[in-house]
Amino acid sequence: MANVRDRTEDFKDVVRAGALSLGYSESKLAAILASFIMHKPPQGSLFTKAALKTLKSIIELEHFIVKPRKDYVDLHRITEQERDNIEHEVGFFVKACKDQIDILKNRIHDEEKNGNSKTWLHIRDDTYADMVAHKHGVILILSEQLHSVTTQFDRLRSMRFQDAINRAMPKRKMHRIPDSKSFEASKPEFTELGEQVLPSGPMKVQDQLLDDETRALQVELTSLLDAVQETETNMVEMPALNHLMSTHVL
Repeated sequence: MANVRDRTEDFKDVVRAGALSLGYSESKLAAILASFIMHKPPQGSLFTKAALKTLKSIIELEHFIVKPRKDYVDLHRITEQERDNIEHEVGFFVKACKDQIDILKNRIHDEEKNGNSKTWLHIRDDTYADMVAHKHGVILILSEQLHSVTTQFDRLRSMRFQDAINRAMPKRKMHRIPDSKSFEASKPEFTELGEQVLPSGPMKVQDQLLDDETRALQVELTSLLDAVQETETNMVEMPALNHLMSTHVL
C-alpha cells in the first residue's frame, strides 16, 4: 500500500503564490486562506426554507392584525367598508399561510412514501425517523402559531358584530307602573246583589299596554333579523375564516 502524504500546506503555498501574482492584498489573501479552515455553513434544505417563509408570513399577518386593531374596534375611527377591506386582507393572508402549510405536509408525505425505495432493503435508520419527526414538529408549531393569530382576529370580529347587533336593537319603551291610588281606583265594584262590576276603563288600558308590548317585541325581532342578514352579507369568506378561527389547522 502506498504511503499517504498530506499536501495541504503545499496547496496553501500554491494558492498564496497565485494570489500574490494576481495582485491580491494581504487582507484578501488572509480571507482566502481562512476559508480553508472555516467552512461556510451548509445551505438549508427546501423544507427549511419553505418553513421559514411560512413563519415570516404568519408574523406579517400578526403585525397586520395588531396595527389597525384600535381602529377596527372603534366605531368612529374607520368606516364599515374599511373594516370589510381589513377582513378581506386577513382572509387572503390566512388562506396563503394555510396553503403553504398544506404544501409542507404534502412534501413530508411524499418523502415518507418514496423513502422506502431509496433505502437499502427498505430499512430506515434512526436518523431518517428523527428527521421526519422534526418536520412534523415544525408543521405543528406553524399550525399552532397560525391558530393563535387567527384567534386574536376572531375576538375582534366578534366585538364588531356584537356592536352591530346592539346598535340594531330598538330601545323598548318602559311603561310606568301604576301607583297604588290608580290601583285602588281600578278595584272592581260590587252591586248590592254581590255581582262584580268590571270597569271598562282599566281593562282598555291593560289591553293597550299588551298591544304596545307585542308590537315592541315584533319590532325587536324584525330588527334582529335585519341585523343578522346584514352581518351575513358583510362577511367575507366566512366558511374558511370560521374553520380556521374555531379549530386547529391540523
